[in-house]
Amino acid sequence: MTVPTPVPAFRVTVRGRFGELPEESRAALRSAADAYETAFTEQGTFSPDATLSVFSFRVQIPAGPDDDEDDALLRAMEILEGHGHPHEILRTAVTDLRAVKIRRRRARRGPAAG
Repeated sequence: MTVPTPVPAFRVTVRGRFGELPEESRAALRSAADAYETAFTEQGTFSPDATLSVFSFRVQIPAGPDDDEDDALLRAMEILEGHGHPHEILRTAVTDLRAVKIRRRRARRGPAAG
């Protein structure tokens, strides 16, 4: 059995609070609410609450050989800013997928005793 190679990327999650959203932004967020998935993409995905007051933003950042968590967080913030919604950051989390260890399942040997 082949063990998958870790993806050279960072996954960044940002919890935030929307600022005063123009009606145009509110309408766009509402109309797209059903299409939102809690997936990590390179464009980033929003998961707003029903009142459009708080959100989670998830983004996957490709990792270069010398990149660290601070580099990934800076790039994630640039992508978040690019969406153009006024916001305040509440907290962030960065996971370096290169450091994630994948545990292999051990094969069962023979019938279970008992």
